[in-house]
Amino acid sequence: MLKLFATLFVLLALGLAAQRLFFSFAAQSPARYAGTEPAFDLRTHLGGMMISEGVIFGPTGAVTSRFVAEMNGAWEGATGRLSESFRYASGMTQERAWTITVHEGGRFTATAPDIMGQAEGVVSGATARLTYRLRLPQAAGGHVLDVVDWMYLAPDGVILNRSQMRKFGVKVAELVATIRPAAERGQ
Repeated sequence: MLKLFATLFVLLALGLAAQRLFFSFAAQSPARYAGTEPAFDLRTHLGGMMISEGVIFGPTGAVTSRFVAEMNGAWEGATGRLSESFRYASGMTQERAWTITVHEGGRFTATAPDIMGQAEGVVSGATARLTYRLRLPQAAGGHVLDVVDWMYLAPDGVILNRSQMRKFGVKVAELVATIRPAAERGQ
């Protein structure tokens, strides 16, 4: 009986691992979106003044935070700086400045002070995917999370952003936000 239980446990664990590896959010392939329109151009769609509005879900799926961010993207050739200024519903504020470099073949890299090493990205069709390791502020525990960040460009130019954050492979948070030119909101 114990042998049967152990076998079932191993099969269940392998099934869950295969599901996460092949059928999860993180397993999406940028190639799946090749040829989708409108084409996502980082320099165009992440340039100028923008507004982002979003929510952060905790590990149980409940909303743990809401935010509005003012963003400003400035590009010089293949290198851009994306400044983000977040205001959370709790009253907390946060600043982040990304340096983004566009490479050939749809690839791009990015750095920011709270990013461990270098973020790796790829643009494909109407999407952009970025993977990186994020160090949370000490006030939030200082943990390092693995992040998969997908941006989907809608036909009207609005960017839909979905990010999943994991610790030891377990999802601990998910962010869903919109990013749009500030002028569209009267700013």
